Amino acid sequence: MKYFCLALLFASTAIVSHAQTTAPPTDTAVVEVLKFNWSKERIGWENDPFRGPIENFDEMRARTRNEKRITDAKGSGNADKVKRDASADAANIATQHKNTASRYVFTYKTTVKNSSAKTIKSIDWDYIFFDKGTETETGRQQFTSEEKIGPGKSKELVVSITKPPSHTISVTALNENERDSLIGRVVVVRIDYSDGTYWQRPGQ
Repeated sequence: MKYFCLALLFASTAIVSHAQTTAPPTDTAVVEVLKFNWSKERIGWENDPFRGPIENFDEMRARTRNEKRITDAKGSGNADKVKRDASADAANIATQHKNTASRYVFTYKTTVKNSSAKTIKSIDWDYIFFDKGTETETGRQQFTSEEKIGPGKSKELVVSITKPPSHTISVTALNENERDSLIGRVVVVRIDYSDGTYWQRPGQ
């Protein structure tokens, strides 16, 4: 009986060891990154979604007051002077807007191809930047794109944010040579499929 229990214990240990060393199969070619790029664009104040209305409350009140003064002065000898004063106020406001620091938005793009037999529901992807001289990582942008991509199909993923690729890129000035100092790479981190399954990059 003693030898039987020992034999059973060894058999159980062998089964557990086998279960621990058997890993699930990993699909290493579920998606292919075809191309990628990034750009930096100036946001004009008239189109800046991050700033709000061009005219603030005080400016609106001044404009309304000047319009009332012009209306009240019609028919009197002071109408021309009131109009000149109102025009001067408007010119001062325009100058203040012109002298305000510019803002920039950064657009990150990549085109991927679904190489699996399943339909993709969403993709987590990182746009990584390296210093061209030292090849050390200087910045990483992490995105989640909810895009439906059928088997064998390709799609461009686009994200626009105010965060630059790395700390070496200015957010208030435009330098055409900035991208020359960086090397970019796109890495797909996770894929969620429409059937409820997912793929995760090993090590993530």
